[in-house]
Amino acid sequence: MNFILKRINNERWLLCCLLFFVFACNSKKDYTSFTTTKIDSIADEQKINEALDSIYQYKKMVKTGDLVVRTGKDFTSETMRLLSTKDKTYSHCGIASIEHDSLFVYHSIGGEWNPDEKLRKDPFEIFCNPYENRGFGIFRYKITPGEKISLVHFIHKLYNKKIMFDMQFNLASDDRMYCSEFVYKVIEHASNNKIVLPTTTINNIKFIALDNLFINPFCAQIKRVTYARQ
Repeated sequence: MNFILKRINNERWLLCCLLFFVFACNSKKDYTSFTTTKIDSIADEQKINEALDSIYQYKKMVKTGDLVVRTGKDFTSETMRLLSTKDKTYSHCGIASIEHDSLFVYHSIGGEWNPDEKLRKDPFEIFCNPYENRGFGIFRYKITPGEKISLVHFIHKLYNKKIMFDMQFNLASDDRMYCSEFVYKVIEHASNNKIVLPTTTINNIKFIALDNLFINPFCAQIKRVTYARQ
């Protein structure tokens, strides 16, 4: 049994590494040097301000239990987007919760953004900030008010337990969770398994891709926002 588990973990790790290096090798960047002018800086500042305005404008639409997704600018985010098969727009996700008139997004993340790898609770503005992201999306699950209460209780339970980020992307374990797995299991728990979200399989490894979370009959699009390119 230990040999089998070790082999499965090795295959999962190799898959992650393979995906990383394949995408790295196919990534083409233009390293041509350029000089930033004052006009460029003013234009960039204007785009940032417009993005911030859109964040404050559309946060009013968000309700507790909503799926919030974003498009990161970094290489890892670009890689994660490619794991989706139908809609490759987004790279990270979380669940919204309104607490004492403040809007937060609970999300599981690791790496340089979150060195301690514990489940995070960030203000909506921070989660969607235009300095590190190209845009965000808001989606809503078909859950009842009672299920929404269950959802919040479960999120708080996981947050207080300081659930860690799952670098192995192991869907079978519950002591660690990656970002889309966290959303998947919260929705599954809150709906008492009434909502069954789709999964993706690569090389016999089943996982939750970002688009699995919002391309299904149980989820409706509320708003998609794309920031002007900086």
